[in-house]
Amino acid sequence: MSRLFGKKANTVLGVDISSTSIKLLELSCSGTRYRVEAYAVEPLPPGAVVEKNIVQLEAVGEVLSRVIARTKTGLKSAAVAVAGSAVITKTIEMDAQLSEDELENQLHIEADLYIPYPLEEVALDFEVQGPSERNPGRVEVLLAACRKENVEIREAALALAGLTAKVVDVEAYALERACELLQSQFDGSQDGLTVAVVDVGATTTTLSILRDGRTIYSREQLFGGLQLTEEIQRRYGLSWEEAGLAIKKG
Repeated sequence: MSRLFGKKANTVLGVDISSTSIKLLELSCSGTRYRVEAYAVEPLPPGAVVEKNIVQLEAVGEVLSRVIARTKTGLKSAAVAVAGSAVITKTIEMDAQLSEDELENQLHIEADLYIPYPLEEVALDFEVQGPSERNPGRVEVLLAACRKENVEIREAALALAGLTAKVVDVEAYALERACELLQSQFDGSQDGLTVAVVDVGATTTTLSILRDGRTIYSREQLFGGLQLTEEIQRRYGLSWEEAGLAIKKG
């Protein structure tokens, strides 16, 4: 997470575009301390975002503008993420002697072996994970790719609200880095620590398994809070408001 901030105290704006709402968080960092400076949520009109895909760009831009106005933030750069289901990831081994530029050139040459789309339609990035445990002299490199349209439509939504996308991340890896801040709160040894993180959204539930701070498994299911509320309504004969209250209070 520190990579989002400079060496001095700084702030970053995070934008979460889900199927039913937009959440905005302004976060500051000083040393190793983080502080929430502002937070707001605004509902999206039905159908504006379907299964985390932006369908009504102008509607999303309008709602984001309202969220920004509520927080009164002066920041113009933001971090946003694409859904894990839209991203192809692959861990591959490369020569440890390659420079970052050489790694990037080699990955672009070999990318068509791992990505089922034409490279001109793909947004591609990579991160060196560390030395290979099986092959000395080689490093493990995480390759992530998605269609450019998934990145560009988020950049366009932010632009409509006067923001620039400083970072376009992958939801699963953003969650991974956030969990790093919580590791010290778990009991016992941190070596080999395995954690399950369940994110229940309005229409999608995501299960992520992390070991030693790295995502080793991630799975999305098209079932979330809306379907749960509807099921409680049907089974117990409650109104929508009563069913929502039952979820909150048990």
